[in-house]
Amino acid sequence: MEAEASGLKKQQLHTKLNGPTNSMVTPLLTDLYQFTMAYAYWKARKHLERAVFDLFFRRNPFGGEYTVFAGLEECVQFIANFKFTEEDILYLRSSLPNCEDGFFDYLRGINCSDVEVYAISEGSVVFPKIPLLRVEGPIAVVQLLETPFVNLINYASLVATNAARHRFVAGKSKVLLEFGLRRAQGPDGGISASKYCYIGGFDATSNVAAGQLFGIPLRGTHSHAFVSSFMSPNEIIDKSLCRNDGSSTCEDFVSLVQTWLRKIQWTHSLHGVFGETNQSELAAFISYALSFPQNFLALVDTYDVMRSGVPNFCAVALALADLGYKAIGIRLDSGDIAYLSIEARKFFCAIEKEFEVPGFGNMTITASNDLNEETLDALNKQGHEVDSFGIGTYLVTCYAQAALGCVFKLVEINNLPRIKLSEDVSKVSIPCKKRCYRLYGREGYPLVDIMTGENEPRPKAAERVLCRHPFNESKRAYVVPQRVEELLKCYWPGDSGKAREELSPLKEIRNHCMRQLDQMQPDHMRRLNPTPYKVSVSAKLYDFIHLLWLNEAPVGELQ
Repeated sequence: MEAEASGLKKQQLHTKLNGPTNSMVTPLLTDLYQFTMAYAYWKARKHLERAVFDLFFRRNPFGGEYTVFAGLEECVQFIANFKFTEEDILYLRSSLPNCEDGFFDYLRGINCSDVEVYAISEGSVVFPKIPLLRVEGPIAVVQLLETPFVNLINYASLVATNAARHRFVAGKSKVLLEFGLRRAQGPDGGISASKYCYIGGFDATSNVAAGQLFGIPLRGTHSHAFVSSFMSPNEIIDKSLCRNDGSSTCEDFVSLVQTWLRKIQWTHSLHGVFGETNQSELAAFISYALSFPQNFLALVDTYDVMRSGVPNFCAVALALADLGYKAIGIRLDSGDIAYLSIEARKFFCAIEKEFEVPGFGNMTITASNDLNEETLDALNKQGHEVDSFGIGTYLVTCYAQAALGCVFKLVEINNLPRIKLSEDVSKVSIPCKKRCYRLYGREGYPLVDIMTGENEPRPKAAERVLCRHPFNESKRAYVVPQRVEELLKCYWPGDSGKAREELSPLKEIRNHCMRQLDQMQPDHMRRLNPTPYKVSVSAKLYDFIHLLWLNEAPVGELQ
């Protein structure tokens, strides 16, 4: 009965969670050397030895001093469904022909019921050296998790951080739209980008598949092709449009729009603003408004923004207003965005005043066209009237930095601490199983993250804690925290019986990220010369690191 109950428990662990979003994320999505090491562990009868690995990064991306952690959910879903198929085994046999049959029988029986994963909450602001994940389990199994975990977290955290940086520069009041699917690195790059840009603070995506998978709000209008596909309003066959309240129908919406255009032309011609507008563009706008009267947003730069696009949009928007609808606004995809947005806003305000249409001056102005963090910053300095930004290539490709550079290092085996040494001190690992805390100051800002040995007492609020730089003897400070937060929580207990932290819904992860970013000190967040956030170890762990370092480093000899 006991064995049956244990089997049921293991089965529940593997059926509660869905698999990874991408079906290509399987146990074979790893580097060959993970399997060669697993075989060597098995051959040496070391494969069941209990190991602890830390997954962390060494430097914040984009020249900044913070990172947004993302990808945890996909990691947990991966290990919850970790299992080699017979097809996998056959392929591995062909790739490793010199391995004994017993090794492949061992692989057949592997799952992650003997693995435990501790992690920082997804969407958290994180810093170098602090473990994002601590993975404990049989060394051969955990070794097979290394590459997929690093793969799932590296890009996710990089693009979430990139999105957060764009949000910071744009400001809280602006709407940010992710338009990167067509420029992303393949389908998975596109899907992942949409998900993690949303976590990092974007409001919506153009990616319909991501909307379906994750419930991210969708946004989109039409392209230049739609505008240029029309030749004349005469092409529009069904010209009728029912009033928004359903009370009556306008049988000739085209004529209503043309009447408004003539009024606009007459009024503005007195000021010499523009003459005739492009009629094919007008036809396209009318056609789109007939299809989407509740959500009319027009791309106005196909021919000439101020002489044609904006007046044509206004004529259609005013006709819609006559029937009880409210147009959304315009999109600018080229030209001097700052200048054009200001001129368009002036035009809208003039229309509101001239024709007494309340709220017309507040039409939404959306800008796209290869925007990035630098252009947003430049627009802010110039002054502009853009309400919403559609950002694609530079966002989803993380054009400013190719990779985050996460690493996965062994820190303990069979309860014995291990250290990786290097002539480059930044690459020396911090040994042993650790607990990690964030210490908050009087104003509510995080002051420092501190790592301690697993069995050290937890830092307490209002009690002084000595925080030491892991490698620099002179860098140390006493901190009296007002609040202490433990960072690592158990998200996958295996069959240990420990309580499992539930994965949060995507929207809550996004909200958590926004709260985390809001509580950071401004000097850590600024774009230029941000202040480094302090990451430390306890005095006891500091002494232990350096003792182990001396014990493991070879002693040179001079002759």
